[in-house]
Formats: sequence, structure tokens, C-alpha cells
Amino acid sequence: MNAAQIQALKELIELLKQSEIGEFSLEQQDLKVSLKFSGAEAANAAGAVDLAQVARLLGTAQAPAHVAPVHASHAAVHTPAAASADAGLHTVKSPMVGTFYEAPSPGATAFAKVGDVVESGQVLCIVEAMKLMNEIESDAAGEIVQRLVSSGQPVEYGQPLFLIRPR
Repeated sequence: MNAAQIQALKELIELLKQSEIGEFSLEQQDLKVSLKFSGAEAANAAGAVDLAQVARLLGTAQAPAHVAPVHASHAAVHTPAAASADAGLHTVKSPMVGTFYEAPSPGATAFAKVGDVVESGQVLCIVEAMKLMNEIESDAAGEIVQRLVSSGQPVEYGQPLFLIRPR
């Protein structure tokens, strides 16, 4: 990549951050761009991208027809009603980057399911990092209200994994 292409890529990233899209992929000839945002950038996945501006940044004559935002699965759209429903819930976050697993092995029973009542220190899942299986324990006692990631999905440091209604 030359300096102009790198600058165009930086501008594209900023454009996508401003549009609040969680995930973006584009393939064009020998260029493949795949971006995934987490946290505040992905909190509202209702943004839109100006395809003409994307085309200008990529140096093409027309907007790519197959550019479509794909919202990250852990990105939640928060409305006032959803925010009040989440009030008082405790969030269990990933302490590391890795791959989320709900069970100790394929086909085994999940450590914890929605509706289960868990104790502080109880294993909720495993996050595999560098071939090490790290048991993630609950840091609060209560009922699991929601699991925010799927088994086998990559997770980031600090990414919410579970919502727990404390008791």
C-alpha cells in the first residue's frame, strides 16, 4: 500500500466510526478490508454509510454495490425502554482476548444458561487464549438474564459476556 491508500483507509475508518457501524467488510480486486468495532463505536448499529464517500476514499469511479454493514453480534441497540430494562443488571466482562466457549467440551452441558441462578465464583464459561482454557467465574451472585456472545465466537478484552440480575 502506498501513502495515499493508507490515508484513504484511515479516512474510511473514521467515516465508519462516525456512522456507528459495528462491522464492515469490502472485497475489491486485490483489496480486502474488514473492520470490526466494539464498545462505544458499536453501541448503536443504526448508522448509515455514504457509499459515494467510500468510493471516493477507495479511488473507484462508482460506489461498490456489495458494501453492506454487518452489525456485530455483541452490539446492542439501546433505546430508552431497553436502558430501563437493563438498569440494575450486572455485566460480566471478558478479562482477555480469546474464543468464548459455553461448555467444557463440544456436546457437553453449558456451564450456565439464561435463567440459571449463579453464585459469585461459579464458572460461567471458558475463554481460550493461546491454547489455554481459562475458566471465567461470575463476579456477582444472581440470575443470568442474557448471554451476549455465542459459543466459538472471538471476544475482546472487556467485552460483555453475560448480564446478571443481582439478588
